[in-house]
Amino acid sequence: MKRILVTGATGNIGKEVIKYLFDIKTTHQISAAVREIGKTPGIFSGYNALELRAFDFENKKTFKQAFTDVDTLFLLRPPHLSDVKKYIPPLLKAARESGIKRIVFLSVQGAEKSNIIPHYKIEHFIKSYNFKYIFVRPSYFMQNLTTALLPELLEERTITLPAGKARFKWVDAKNIGEVTAQLLLEFEQYENRIFEITGSENMNFKEVAHLMTTLLGVHIRYRSINPIAYYLKMKREGFKQGYALVTTLLHFLPRFEKAPKISNDYGQLTGNEPTTLNTFIKREKEVFLKMK
Repeated sequence: MKRILVTGATGNIGKEVIKYLFDIKTTHQISAAVREIGKTPGIFSGYNALELRAFDFENKKTFKQAFTDVDTLFLLRPPHLSDVKKYIPPLLKAARESGIKRIVFLSVQGAEKSNIIPHYKIEHFIKSYNFKYIFVRPSYFMQNLTTALLPELLEERTITLPAGKARFKWVDAKNIGEVTAQLLLEFEQYENRIFEITGSENMNFKEVAHLMTTLLGVHIRYRSINPIAYYLKMKREGFKQGYALVTTLLHFLPRFEKAPKISNDYGQLTGNEPTTLNTFIKREKEVFLKMK
């Protein structure tokens, strides 16, 4: 029996990974790594066999107990954690010492091309510690519209980013969770491989704003600004320097790159078609229509 630990368990991807692990009706032990066990009521209701383990990326004292008897780790980087050199090597060292041999890491599409972004460095660290690995490299999350970009959408009906006319390959977190659960359970079949998980559409933010306007019946406007102005905007809004910088780069650098390629890895692994933006926006309509 495998023992799988899911980090970032209360986030968009982690919750979907756990959902699909239980949908598959696995007999393996599934554990959710959470910062405070007492503050997760209702999040995991219905998963009676799910074990909760206290874990904090920024607290080394939580590593040993969280990693005990785990053999496969689903690892993702919390968005605010930009200093990966400080936090990731100690985590990997503790994982190795605890007997963890396999890691499925949630990276990002194009990580291999830029040593600036944290995901590139984390992939390197995982290899340097000689873990058996699977790197899941998803494209741009549709859920950014319902999380990071939502406050501005609700208040001003605008999307402000330094992305210009850059096209992004949009993917649903549900699709990522589905693939990741399968890879965790069938690790040996796919070990030491990399999978790019994308949707089927390349769209820029102006096109997305137009699609939202059409489907929601509410005018949504996209505003492109220069990266320095965007970075300073995030700082004014209270975001930490590292997070603001990484977010700025992830939206600005695609302006100088070719449109990201469409990958069929999701379809080949699951036999399903990826979610379209049309479907996603309709599915989340109630969230978007909370706009003032």
